[in-house]
Amino acid sequence: MPEITRRGVLRGAVGLAGVASLGGLAACTGSTGSEVDPGAEAVAAAEATRRRAGGRLVSARLTPRPVTLELGGPAVPTWAYADTAPGPLLRADAGDVLRIEVENQLPVDTSVHWHGVALRNDMDGVPGITQDPIHAGTTFRYEFTAPDPGTYFYHPHSGVQLDRGLYGVLIVDDPHEPGRYDAEWIVVLDDWIDGTGRTPDEVLVDLQRDDGAHDAMGDMNGMEGMDHGSMDGGSSNGGMEGMGGMQSTLLGSAGDISYPHYLVNGRIASSPVTLSAKPDQHVRIRIVNAASDTAFRFAVGDHRMTITHSDGFPVEPVPTDALLIGMGERFDVTLALGDGVFPLVASAEGKSGQGLAVIRTGPGRPPSSDIQIRELGGQVLLGTDLSPTDEARLDRRSADRRHDLLLGGSMAPYRWTLNGRTFPDTEPLDVVQGERVRLRFVNQSMMFHPMHVHGHTFALTRGGVRKDTAIVRPMATLEVEFEADNPGQWATHCHNLYHAEAGMMTTLSYRTSE
Repeated sequence: MPEITRRGVLRGAVGLAGVASLGGLAACTGSTGSEVDPGAEAVAAAEATRRRAGGRLVSARLTPRPVTLELGGPAVPTWAYADTAPGPLLRADAGDVLRIEVENQLPVDTSVHWHGVALRNDMDGVPGITQDPIHAGTTFRYEFTAPDPGTYFYHPHSGVQLDRGLYGVLIVDDPHEPGRYDAEWIVVLDDWIDGTGRTPDEVLVDLQRDDGAHDAMGDMNGMEGMDHGSMDGGSSNGGMEGMGGMQSTLLGSAGDISYPHYLVNGRIASSPVTLSAKPDQHVRIRIVNAASDTAFRFAVGDHRMTITHSDGFPVEPVPTDALLIGMGERFDVTLALGDGVFPLVASAEGKSGQGLAVIRTGPGRPPSSDIQIRELGGQVLLGTDLSPTDEARLDRRSADRRHDLLLGGSMAPYRWTLNGRTFPDTEPLDVVQGERVRLRFVNQSMMFHPMHVHGHTFALTRGGVRKDTAIVRPMATLEVEFEADNPGQWATHCHNLYHAEAGMMTTLSYRTSE
């Protein structure tokens, strides 16, 4: 994400009058008191309420560094937290304190963001907003309480480093959960380009190179953001697809980049990992989409799965053939396993290629890397289709503050915007602690955007499912609400890594009530 060197830049150059010119999309209330900084007493006070008696101290160490990873065939030079990607699994109980030492052995600055965790603001890991970057050759200690059970993950919030091997899973267990399953698998999905002839930084440079060309859909009717999100020059080696080359019936334009590999737990489809269990066992699968530009359609051959959690929070259990998972989303599902060998497939939505793992409960031949399973063409659910359990439902009350965010952008020039501005010139979303806040995401592009709010879990106003990352479909509107109960300065952005880096980001800015 863009690095900010002076806090004053965060306020941006545009005032409320400038935002109002974009069709009246502005906060319904103006700025209040002073900014609540990450080091403020209110941040420490909120952290104190998360601590629980008897909570453990869980310590770990991450060492981001240059490595060569074996992906099950290709060996690629990249950066990672260990000798594998995903990196080390971190695990704690809700209410435990995590103490993570990060020793930066990279040749550049880095950071670690704890995606989805409602942690203290000064530990959120966003350089220029919550902390200084971790400089090369230095060490930084993250220490925070993990308050809510769930499936989370960690990754840098520095440039396009996430599109390397720098990611890992954080599981926060509920010590009171009854279980009801026999085994647990963690499945991490990724799109991979680093070390295959291009780096993510080179991809970004190519995207941002303005050759003066403009998509025929761009600036339609005077409204920025109608671009398909695609351009000529697609290739199987990390190119940018031509118009219509990456299209999804569910998501519209499905991405900006074609990747040479799609991974499940760090392995390509021709050399998949094997997940073993016994026939008739019930297994819980925790699924994380760590990809940078790719949504995945996820299914298991000859099985229907039951979705039980979305972004860490429980949902009313619902069976489905397949699940569409946007970048940054996490889902827990359960399966009643059959006897034999079955493909677990993560098909790159709207793109060419898929990730694969093999589920083995008995004898049988492994599936081919390009196997086509009927479940992918069956019932497909998105996170926005789900309903929360009663205990996860946000209580009803009227919104104290509303913010509208117009999602726009274009491919030439490569520029993705919130309310017509790119970060750091976007207008922050001012809130006051204790308020109920409604965000209205208005997508006026032909690209889907998985929108992510740091430090909070929101509820969809239609359906009520609790999430921190939600897909906003092309030309659609999604409204969410949350309690402003975690003071500080919080990044809010599209979790397409390249869209965020090209400007689709702002801050949720807590202010004092004076």
